[in-house]
Amino acid sequence: MKSLSRHLPDLPLALLLGLLAVAAPAQAQAQEFRAGFVNTDRVFREANTARAAQAKLEQEFSRREKDLIELGNTLKTATEKFEREAPTLAESQRAARQRQLADQDRDFQRKRREFQEDLSVRKNEELSQVLERANKVVKQVAESEKYDVILQEAVYINPKHDITDKVIKALNAAASTSAKDAAK
Repeated sequence: MKSLSRHLPDLPLALLLGLLAVAAPAQAQAQEFRAGFVNTDRVFREANTARAAQAKLEQEFSRREKDLIELGNTLKTATEKFEREAPTLAESQRAARQRQLADQDRDFQRKRREFQEDLSVRKNEELSQVLERANKVVKQVAESEKYDVILQEAVYINPKHDITDKVIKALNAAASTSAKDAAK
């Protein structure tokens, strides 16, 4: 009898825990938690605003890129010519041409670095605008469809929670509406 009385105070606690275990899933079903996922890489690849931003960057930087390619080819040709002619050149001519090629190479490397930096800055500017628009659309979709959380990165996501297509469609629709309003 002593052992039974010792466990009796735990009986109400055990009953309470058992009731909670049964009641908790019922309440969780009443307040369904909705989670969604957006693949930002796909948004950056497939949304019209992202494609327009990419086209704008290509147009903006295509001339400089072409000039850099031409400068690199010219430098390569001059270097090959120097390597062929170096054995027949006088020491002073060889040293002068080496300095000239080294200066041209430094200039080329500097221009290439500046190009890459400028392109990177502009790309970040354009992508941040696309991301800002996409985040607004994600928020609109989340609010209209009553999502509790939208994730942008995950190790694994069940495809039924992926709302990327909805976001891309809404983003494209918003972009076409903005374009029509701007044309008026």
